[in-house]
Amino acid sequence: MSALAELFREWIPQQRWFGGKGREWAGVTEEGFFLDRGNPVLSVHRVTIEYTDGARDTYLVPLSWRDQQSEDLETALIGSVANEGNQTFAYDAMRDREATAPWLIHLAQGSSVGPMRFSPADEGNIPDGLPGDIISTEQSNTSLVYGQEAIFKLFRRLEPGLNPDVEIHGALRRTDNEHIAPLLGHVEIDDPTGGEPATVAMLQTFVPNASDGWRLATASVRDLYAEGDLHADEVGGDFAADSERLGAATASVHADMAAVLPTEEATSEWFATVSRQMSDRLDAAIEIVPQLAEHADALREVYAGIVGAEERVVRQRVHGDLHLGQVLRTATGWIILDFEGEPARPLASRRELDSPLRDVAGMLRSFDYAARHLLVEQPEDSQREYRAQEWAARNRAAFCVGYSEASGLDPCGESPLLRAFEADKAVYECVYEARNRPHWLMIPLQSIARLAGRD
Repeated sequence: MSALAELFREWIPQQRWFGGKGREWAGVTEEGFFLDRGNPVLSVHRVTIEYTDGARDTYLVPLSWRDQQSEDLETALIGSVANEGNQTFAYDAMRDREATAPWLIHLAQGSSVGPMRFSPADEGNIPDGLPGDIISTEQSNTSLVYGQEAIFKLFRRLEPGLNPDVEIHGALRRTDNEHIAPLLGHVEIDDPTGGEPATVAMLQTFVPNASDGWRLATASVRDLYAEGDLHADEVGGDFAADSERLGAATASVHADMAAVLPTEEATSEWFATVSRQMSDRLDAAIEIVPQLAEHADALREVYAGIVGAEERVVRQRVHGDLHLGQVLRTATGWIILDFEGEPARPLASRRELDSPLRDVAGMLRSFDYAARHLLVEQPEDSQREYRAQEWAARNRAAFCVGYSEASGLDPCGESPLLRAFEADKAVYECVYEARNRPHWLMIPLQSIARLAGRD
């Protein structure tokens, strides 16, 4: 094993974007090339991790190289390697501000560097003279903001094929939809075995002076909890009007996605396949979250309820991972972000046609999360439980009203498919919380008890 591969073995498991936490490694290899030979030198590495179960993942790791250790970059230090008798220090290049400019320079020029190709969508709007500042809150990817003009997202885990985030934003450029941030370009890397290139990164217009949907919603919940005797619709921080507008924005984006990307009528075979996949995911989840076992039979009944269902579904491209953390509110309305789908799912499955109800279910689940997150690790309080349920119900209903008025379709009626999607999402959340935030596991478990027990 090379010295650099050994450094990656120590460093990668500690990164938030690493999706293989808890899995045993069988080996790690890396291959890299120089993207820029300035000061600092910038290199890009494909790091392939093999697990003992036979699976493998490949991650993209850009490094900046310095002859001396930098105190200002202490948190970005990966380690050092011997270079002609001296030590050269390797840093996470996405956290080294002086190493961030080459990405946009190459994108503006439409460069090809080694196996990597840069494809600008709109050369005139790429701010290639600016350094980038990292967004520290992300998880599966890493993003840099360049001034107030652009945001660059690096897809850490590499998979063959065009990333849905790039594909959908590229298609929506033809619609001028006001609820998305325009695509400015993307980057691909050739497959060393001759397969499909993988998407490395994308550049979008930055949305300044915007507020994160999750923060706005949870601030509304805190306002409600602070009032001793007011209902959700009486509190100054009521969020329902924003939820209604968000529903309308979601319907608008769904309509434009259906207009510029493929659609097809759902068949009985599709319903049966979706039901089976949900049951399979439940079986796998029970191995990780044993508490799900007591709800398993009821959940399988929910999933079985979509087989033979008579509701009409037109399948289309969807967001795939819609929640309050994926939306921004500006002075003029809502912007929807991150159309790559659930990062844990294979890329091919994220590009499949699906029902828009999957996105609706994701947002409804997010309202439940926003309402209940302040109850985590707190003494039982029946009044707060009631308030949480009231806030969630009010905002779920408002979202559905907004969606219905904008689309002419009621997404939240008596739909067996929507109920199944919600239950499936809650099972996914249980696995995520068990692995990453065990103290939050109560939130999806409580929702599953409700979804499984509802008449």
